[in-house]
Amino acid sequence: MARTTARPVATREVRLDSERRGCEACGTRTRADWRSRRCVTTLTGCVGLSVQVRVCHQEGCLLKGVPLRAEEEGRWALPEHEFGLDVLAFIGAQRYQEHRSVPEIHALLRARGVAISERTCTNLLDRYDEFVSLQLLDSGRLQAALKQQGRAVLAIDGLAPDVGHEVLWVVRECLSGQVLLARPLLSGSEQNLVPLLEEVRRALGRVPIVGVVSDGQRSIRNALAHALPQVPHQLCHFHYLREAARPLYEVDRHAKKELKKRVREVRKVERAVEGRQDAGARFEALEPIRQGVKARFGAYGRGVAAGLSIRNDNGSQYTSDAFQNELSFLGAESSPSFVRSPEGNGCAERFIRTLKEQLLWVRTFATVEEFRLALLEWAHRYNEHWLLERHHFLSPSQARRELMHKHAA
Repeated sequence: MARTTARPVATREVRLDSERRGCEACGTRTRADWRSRRCVTTLTGCVGLSVQVRVCHQEGCLLKGVPLRAEEEGRWALPEHEFGLDVLAFIGAQRYQEHRSVPEIHALLRARGVAISERTCTNLLDRYDEFVSLQLLDSGRLQAALKQQGRAVLAIDGLAPDVGHEVLWVVRECLSGQVLLARPLLSGSEQNLVPLLEEVRRALGRVPIVGVVSDGQRSIRNALAHALPQVPHQLCHFHYLREAARPLYEVDRHAKKELKKRVREVRKVERAVEGRQDAGARFEALEPIRQGVKARFGAYGRGVAAGLSIRNDNGSQYTSDAFQNELSFLGAESSPSFVRSPEGNGCAERFIRTLKEQLLWVRTFATVEEFRLALLEWAHRYNEHWLLERHHFLSPSQARRELMHKHAA
């Protein structure tokens, strides 16, 4: 699709001269034939680059007539790209560090005055992923990182996004956490996996492979026997425990089936609760909002939470009139995540997972009151002492205090 607006006008000019004077092929002095002009859009504005282009005119030279552009041009932008590397890095940081969706990143860039389309944000995110892949799979960097530990333990597994799609196979080094290889394959047969393992072995160089962990698929076992015949291979802990617990699981499943035969009316109650759309469900969705407003603002009344933005998904509880009217009463604004973009509400989703892993799945409670007190104690510990990477390893309370101090200043 063609542009519908004019390109932004450069706000400043930068001259880039080549540091190389001699031809790399024949060694004779090159000649500055012309200057190439291009505009690069950065986070601070549009910059006009005047790039010096040198050409070798020596007869018989392999690089005769080949334009050699100034080296510093690569510090500003990729070849034939309109946007600078700082925009590329900003998009990558927002996507993977702040967990924002592409529409959200596009809105942030437009708010900063960067004239960019949503499709271009997607293309630049792809370029960022390619940069990360090149850096992760650099054999020299991998060998230097693994040389200190003196050995490598590999883990191999495949991820199938959907039936009929390519399977993403990943080979990872367990001790350092380095991803050694990631490649999509149409199938996970032995013939396809053997070249992957041999490529990883060549990339590691002299670093010995002392073990391999996998889920024990037959194709993986056969590929390991062919590519790494002398290396021990074992099941990962998850699959080992799952296989060990399979008899107990079958007994439990049979007991559950027999129990349901005796209490068939319970399932009717479960279905009624799961599918209810009554006011009780709306009240339960509002209760955390009410508790949070009272804790942070010291009161609960009309307009007390003015300026507060509530991020939520598009569930029926949050889109209901009862929920939206309550937010309007408090003066808060609803900030729904984009449809089919769960990462837009990723902070809440990750918090629920952490709550389950650190409290609900590791403790049992005799009464509801015991569970309520344990939940309050865990929430206090999380807010005051839990260090989060997205907050630069500060606790939520510390990050909030710094943010409030910054806004007050």
